[in-house]
Amino acid sequence: MTIKEALASARDQLALPFIERPRLEAEILLQELLKKERSWLHAHDETLLSDEESQNYQSLLKRRLQGEPIEYILERASFYSRDFYVASGVLIPRPETEILIDWASSLIASHPICRVAEVGIGSGIISSTLALLHPHLTFEASDISPRALEVARENLKRMGAESRITLHLGSLLEPLEGEFDLLLSNPPYIAQNTPLPKPLNFEPSEALFGGERGSELLEELIKEAQKRSIPYMIAEMGYDQRGAIERFMERIPHQELRFYQDLAGLDRGFIVRFDSSLDSLRP
Repeated sequence: MTIKEALASARDQLALPFIERPRLEAEILLQELLKKERSWLHAHDETLLSDEESQNYQSLLKRRLQGEPIEYILERASFYSRDFYVASGVLIPRPETEILIDWASSLIASHPICRVAEVGIGSGIISSTLALLHPHLTFEASDISPRALEVARENLKRMGAESRITLHLGSLLEPLEGEFDLLLSNPPYIAQNTPLPKPLNFEPSEALFGGERGSELLEELIKEAQKRSIPYMIAEMGYDQRGAIERFMERIPHQELRFYQDLAGLDRGFIVRFDSSLDSLRP
């Protein structure tokens, strides 16, 4: 079978409702197998694949056809123009979380922030990215998953940020000692009984579901941040949770609450300023 024939067959196999770009994914999987660029595949599309290469390609396709996310198959995901290591047992980075990075980076650049806490570090994309963008920062980060901490540790090493980000096994802020200028989190926020698309079934449920209503962990984080006198907090949330957060914040002393939106215009996260003596969130 030639490369051209293999790609055509793969494209047809991958034409399923949960796969948005079957042609692109067919090419990505084959280039991964052959360790070639996509441009090379098209320039050499009459090249014959060996029997072993054809069998291995079918094995990759089978995993994808069963719903396994392509990021797990490739063991990498792109985030903020960098490739991060990902593996099963850890949430796959989402483009929406890049917006959290933008808001955090803007806040850090204009406010006296040096020591940052991250709850639920997962694969480590948030702290690693901000550490590279802002060399003066140090981080303490927690996660309840030993597997997540393994993946995060590998990414910190690859990004050269391991000396500035300390990892802790534990829940929320409990294992993080000392004072912090900013709390960051992309916690589980899906309501418990929400039906999930097929690919999400491969991702760890503890990184997806945030309780019966979905906002419970967010609310607990807000309480802990206020109790620990952390001046600022930025967190990602579900698109339909603005009302729940606003109602909860009515009971929490704070100075300012802002919501930010994703590229579709949906509410995607919020920023809180707890301390009245500090500068406003607005530039």
